[in-house]
Amino acid sequence: MIRNKYVKNLASYPYIGAVVRGGISLLVKREAKLIAQHFSEYLRPVVAYEPDTVKEAFRIRHDVYCEELNFEPIREDGMEQDEFDEYSRFCLIEHKPSSRFAGCVRIVSPSNNNELLPIEKFCSKAIDGAKFHPSQFSRNEICEISRLAVRPQFRRRKSDQFEGAAAGAINEQTYSEEELRCFPFLAIGLYLSIAALAVRAGTHHAFVMMEPRLARSMSFLGIKFEQLGPAVDYHGLRAPYYISAGMLTRSLPVGFQALMNNIDKEVEKGCLAARNSDNDDGYIRKMYSSRFNHKVSNSLSLREDYSWSEEQGLYLPRHS
Repeated sequence: MIRNKYVKNLASYPYIGAVVRGGISLLVKREAKLIAQHFSEYLRPVVAYEPDTVKEAFRIRHDVYCEELNFEPIREDGMEQDEFDEYSRFCLIEHKPSSRFAGCVRIVSPSNNNELLPIEKFCSKAIDGAKFHPSQFSRNEICEISRLAVRPQFRRRKSDQFEGAAAGAINEQTYSEEELRCFPFLAIGLYLSIAALAVRAGTHHAFVMMEPRLARSMSFLGIKFEQLGPAVDYHGLRAPYYISAGMLTRSLPVGFQALMNNIDKEVEKGCLAARNSDNDDGYIRKMYSSRFNHKVSNSLSLREDYSWSEEQGLYLPRHS
């Protein structure tokens, strides 16, 4: 992104401004392509619907939520699960060079009034009187983003560089400098992957409980959630937030639009594979086959009012 104030000021001048703005536009488009290419070279979003990949999500959650953070008790089978998993969809991020899964996230996707969102069951007071509330929408149009987890060895923090760090050090002989640069985008990649999956399921309204500082960080990167209520003590200090497909479209910076398009294509492949699966699995039938038969198509756009321009490498407003 262009952060130099002097360059931005030049862009406002009558004559030279046009030249500067043109240069900025080229730099932004180049950066957008580099972000997408860099992410795609090392990382791949995976729609987890088969038993093996769903269990991998549970194992990642156990690594982070049970063993590292101690938010949940240690499980004998090494998998962290709860009641909401029965009506959730899952995404993983695969580290392509090692074929290891680096992180996971889910969307809790209710289909009837008996299936609650975690925010409704555990933090209902935090959203009393909120501008947006799950009760305002049809049950099959809402979801909650939760259980986002990134394995410690795929994070790059100063504390990770010291021997004996609780989360474990990154072995820089194993991961290259270029790969390490990509790991901070893991959380962003997980959010964009689950957003793509949600919209392809016809779910346009998402709720999430997250740390306010994480929301500020996401806002700084251009992904803007709307806070619905005060922070409460729920696995640490967390506040309720809301985001819709339209809000994501309007706030997503150019630098992440090409990445979003690449991620959406991978998620679409996963959705189609799940929908066409011959596996006679009750979970797949419930969460994909019946719901996706009439919701997934090649013409389905991730955007409400925008479409992807291959020529310009950007999402552009649709013409009515």
